Amino acid sequence: MTRRENLIKYLCRNKDDRQLLESLIDEFLFLENQLAELRKLPFIKIHPSNPEIQKSTPASKQYKELLQQYTNIIKILERLNGDDSESEESPLRIWLKNQNHADKRT
Repeated sequence: MTRRENLIKYLCRNKDDRQLLESLIDEFLFLENQLAELRKLPFIKIHPSNPEIQKSTPASKQYKELLQQYTNIIKILERLNGDDSESEESPLRIWLKNQNHADKRT
């Protein structure tokens, strides 16, 4: 079973969840792959004649931005999965249910 299939199985409890979560999981996996590729690149450029002069590379800046997006998706997935400390239903899950009920009526 692939990582995508495992995540879908773990996170998608019903058909309503699956529609929203599949695209979110795909984005999550994409970011995971991009972060892994960026980790292979240098994050700091050191001046050849003066090692005290250092500069961040574009890879480090990109990594920081993608890591923030990745972290945000994890938080969303936790909330949707009910893994956070709040006992009430998440606003995103409520919105999704309302959207699906509205779609069925039309």
